[in-house]
Amino acid sequence: MLTSNVVKLDILIAPELIFTNHLGQLITKVQDLEMHHCGVLKLTELIPSEQHIQLNEGFSVVSVQMHLLGKYNDSIIDEHIRYTRVWSISSAGSLQIVAGHASVIKSCIISD
Repeated sequence: MLTSNVVKLDILIAPELIFTNHLGQLITKVQDLEMHHCGVLKLTELIPSEQHIQLNEGFSVVSVQMHLLGKYNDSIIDEHIRYTRVWSISSAGSLQIVAGHASVIKSCIISD
């Protein structure tokens, strides 16, 4: 993702990917790769701060909190985002991301 290496991303992402971005929009594999290919999304840093991995029979769920820095359509990105990804054997026959979700993490103050 940092280098927008679409060849490697193509290997990691399943053809049938269903990804819900932080705005609630569904993104296909083709759309995801195109954002990297054309330079719409340009990340300069990905800083992980928390990771959970759940291994299941036939699939795994990975949740990671990331601090993203970069640009999207010339807008500055400086966000903390929680990604959840489901890894499974895809229709292509290899271990790939078949589903994912991203949510922006907002600070929350809880008062008594």
